[in-house]
Amino acid sequence: MPAPPAGAAASAPVGRDRFDGWRPRSLRARQLLAASLALLAFLALAGYALDRAFVDTAEDNLRQRLKSYALYYTDKVEFGRNGTLIPPYNTPDPRFDMPDSGMYAQVVLQGVPPWGSNSTLGPELPVPQLLGALEESFEGPLPIRRADGSESQAYRYGVGYAWPATHQHAEIPYSIYILEDAQALSAQIRVFRGSLWVYLGGAGVILLLLQMLVLRWSLRPLRRVIFELSRVQRGELSGMTESHPRELEPLTDSINAFIESERENLERQRNTLADLAHSLKTPIAVLRTQLDNTADPEALRQELDVQLKRMNNLVSYQLARAASSGHKLFSAAVEIEPHAEEIVRGLEKVYASKGVICEFEIDPRARFHGETGDLQELMGNLLENAFKWARSRVLLTVEVGATAPQRRAGLFLAVDDDGPGIAEDDVAKVLQRGVRGDERVQGHGIGLSIVQDLIRDYRGELQVKRSEELGGARFEVRLPPGL
Repeated sequence: MPAPPAGAAASAPVGRDRFDGWRPRSLRARQLLAASLALLAFLALAGYALDRAFVDTAEDNLRQRLKSYALYYTDKVEFGRNGTLIPPYNTPDPRFDMPDSGMYAQVVLQGVPPWGSNSTLGPELPVPQLLGALEESFEGPLPIRRADGSESQAYRYGVGYAWPATHQHAEIPYSIYILEDAQALSAQIRVFRGSLWVYLGGAGVILLLLQMLVLRWSLRPLRRVIFELSRVQRGELSGMTESHPRELEPLTDSINAFIESERENLERQRNTLADLAHSLKTPIAVLRTQLDNTADPEALRQELDVQLKRMNNLVSYQLARAASSGHKLFSAAVEIEPHAEEIVRGLEKVYASKGVICEFEIDPRARFHGETGDLQELMGNLLENAFKWARSRVLLTVEVGATAPQRRAGLFLAVDDDGPGIAEDDVAKVLQRGVRGDERVQGHGIGLSIVQDLIRDYRGELQVKRSEELGGARFEVRLPPGL
């Protein structure tokens, strides 16, 4: 046997998604994975939003604190008669008096070196700029170098003022800058972030556990459906129970309808075989008798021809009835009027000598949800029966039937004729299920029993009454809403 080509074993089978193996095959796993990813994304976004909000708030608080220190120095700064700066003797915080303490104050004048608090002795701070009157600035973090030579960062707040002019000197512009090392703010942010992600992680674990419990509780009805299906397969239940959530009712109803349809099909096949055997029993017995008792070949040949035709008709009828009895459970909607017109054209040719006129009152919204052959068999037998007994008029009425939420609409169909009609006492006989074609009720043939079987298959009902419009018989068919 030749070896497969190289790489053939690694290729994915035709018609199969190569990523199927990556997909969780459990509904619970799918929902848990999707919900977990959504939860992680939400916690990440929430953590980022809270972190940015805390950082913005902390920086704004720092700005307000530095501004308050600047206002303090604004109140304490004075200028002499010759326009020289008189630095403040007191400070708002002891750190301004400690060299390289991390809290710095500067006063900037035009044309002279800036004044700095005792804390500015040692570190290298950014060069301040003179600001305009009442102009504010907040910068940071800015790079600085500490007294020990290490690199660091600081936030800086500045505000500009102007000392009013006197007769001895002109207006003096100056700016006050307050700087604070960024290490304190960075430490606050680190502590907050650590606590934030610990709490968010704990909340995420708790939510995941709750999610698993909720999924287990919400999927319990599906597990119950699976359990009931297994019991149906073992023969312990005849069908699905009715106590299921509203969302699962279409599924369980469809399963029950499918089970019932299969049982009806099996019963129908048994009945058809039994009817066929019973129908053939008499012709076979006649032939056996003729073979045993008749010596005339010509008479035997004639009897054989008669009985074979009879047997052929019986077999054809039983097979046709079996074929028309079954229907697909989930079928596409079939329009009524085109098939009705086709049937009526054929019947008008057959009964051309009677000159019967067929009228239509068909709602264009009405649809038959089933097999096309069933619709033709149903309307064909009812219309043929009406043409056979009508004097001159036949009326076909089709309307939308009963409706139900989340179900396809039912169907109402009626056939009227102006013939002699059917007596109320004879209705049961007309619709009686016979065994053989020649044992049907007189005057109505085998078509009505086929109609009755079809309507029973679609769980509908058939009523026979007097036609109020035409005066003859009226056959009403009501099919319930489908699945």
